[in-house]
Amino acid sequence: MSEDILEGRCMCGAVTLSARPKAPELHACHCSSCRRWTGSAFVEFDVAPEDLKVEGPVKSRVSSNWAERAWCDECGSTLWYHLTVPGQEYYAVSAGLFPNSGGFELTKEIYIDRKPDGYRFAGKRKTLTKHEVEALFASSAEGDPQ
Repeated sequence: MSEDILEGRCMCGAVTLSARPKAPELHACHCSSCRRWTGSAFVEFDVAPEDLKVEGPVKSRVSSNWAERAWCDECGSTLWYHLTVPGQEYYAVSAGLFPNSGGFELTKEIYIDRKPDGYRFAGKRKTLTKHEVEALFASSAEGDPQ
């Protein structure tokens, strides 16, 4: 890992993360599972498996046929959504764990048709509906992505 590494931690500091983002951009997911899991939209940046280093008490749970979610076992902070589809594997790491979220701009929102009416992010960005997101995984896995 090099100087483009971001250092983050959970709310209590028990879990620390070092991550090299795939791109300097943020994404937001509005699916019902992410909203239940975080209390709002899940805002994240993507990290390749080899570019994420984690220390501390992490718990995870399989949340669909192609993903798992992880949290700090001490304070419950949301850590990541891990896509486990072979050939497409990556970590969507919670941006809130990192100071200023790396200074990145929000470039994409998914499950946009599931976004509550009161949620608003300023600016224009790429958006994908539930159907469009799930079509991306249809050939690789079956089941509910949430």
